[in-house]
Amino acid sequence: MTDIAFLTATELAPLLQTKQLSPVELMKQVLERIEKMDPSINAYITTLNESAGKQAQEAETAIMQGEYKGLLHGIPIGIKDNYQTKGIRTTGGSKLFRDFIPEQTAPSVDKLQAAGGIIIGKLNMNELGAGSTGTNQLFGTTKNPWNTEHMPGGSSGGSGAALAAGMATLTTGTDTWGSNRIPAAMSGVYGLKPTYGLISTYGILPTAWSLDHAGPLARSASDIALMLQYMAGYDPNDPASLKAAVPDYTADLNKGINGIKIGIPTYYREGLEPEVEKLFNKAVSTLQTMGVEIKELVIPELSMSTFSGFVISAGEAAAANYEPLQMQSAAYAQDTRALLLSGTLTSATQYMKAQQARRKLVKAFQKAFDEVDIILGPTIPITAPAIGKNWAEQNLGVTARCLPFAVPANLTGIPSLSVPIGLCSNGLPAAMQFMGRHLSEKQLLQIGAAWESTKPLSYMMDETD
Repeated sequence: MTDIAFLTATELAPLLQTKQLSPVELMKQVLERIEKMDPSINAYITTLNESAGKQAQEAETAIMQGEYKGLLHGIPIGIKDNYQTKGIRTTGGSKLFRDFIPEQTAPSVDKLQAAGGIIIGKLNMNELGAGSTGTNQLFGTTKNPWNTEHMPGGSSGGSGAALAAGMATLTTGTDTWGSNRIPAAMSGVYGLKPTYGLISTYGILPTAWSLDHAGPLARSASDIALMLQYMAGYDPNDPASLKAAVPDYTADLNKGINGIKIGIPTYYREGLEPEVEKLFNKAVSTLQTMGVEIKELVIPELSMSTFSGFVISAGEAAAANYEPLQMQSAAYAQDTRALLLSGTLTSATQYMKAQQARRKLVKAFQKAFDEVDIILGPTIPITAPAIGKNWAEQNLGVTARCLPFAVPANLTGIPSLSVPIGLCSNGLPAAMQFMGRHLSEKQLLQIGAAWESTKPLSYMMDETD
């Protein structure tokens, strides 16, 4: 059998349900892998070996007694460390929250636990979600399992790296300007930024409230669907939460994609590393052989994405951190402090112009969806850069490269699913993203599942790396 630490939740669930695999054995293998691999990867801030082992034993007892809860029962899940977890330290990757022990658990995590999922630890991240590299001044830099001299992407760097290294079956992340999809791309896994408000952000430390999204990362589109099934839903405590029906995301995943119309904006073909461009073009050709109709699109409004995204995110992040920034400025890492201080300089005029640009972009996407079903582009234009000595400066530079590709989906609130498309000659993954209309996650996941069947890459890491 393939190393069970690399099996997907969708593959593990029937083994657990039919008692062919014990939750205790599964947990043992994942925890042993964390012990072996994490000293070199640094994906976790806090590990919960004792409680995870106890919950695995409880899951085994329940399953043996015929009390199987469903497809998440007994599955090891890593939680990004900006999701509050009752009684478990939640740091947000920041000195400000180094000793914060919440009295509540974020509803999205509550739902995963209620379904039988087992939290195995809290995952490393860029401080307060403000970055694209996976570097962290306080808890150390997370490394990319494909090559530990390279970054895993961020801000959910620990979430992507843990999956790629077999140190979790499922993970959660957040996405403000690409923080789910960038690490998914750099670490070669699947990452979803859902429709704005589909998953509650209540109980999650904020970055920029109007751009923040919570979402799942996994090693397959089918696992993304499984997590979304439980994480989605209305939450009265979240002012942005949508009162929308939650369909069965796990149903009809094998529907196929024949006849789907996919548009590729010319914007998303600019500035790509040559090998990313080559793999993207190959992926587009593969989609065409699967029955997809490709159409080139021109969306001039996309050129405003960087201005709008940076001004809004920096301004809102500065507002969220206004008091501690005045009183404890030195507690912030250099790159985080630079972002927040730039946000304090944002004028009301600039913020309103950024919001006006955002509105134009929303309308442009709505018009584009009159012509096509899905919009496609590379998730980011690069593969994971080598970790530099000046990580603060590098974080700002990587964000500048990736933000133009990732932030349009945040500004418009539309769902975007990042999927791997293969390895470049340097052995590092590249990725593309499918973007759809609001609440089109079910269709995106069907497309993702069809793409998954092409087996774009293997997740089996060389443990000597």
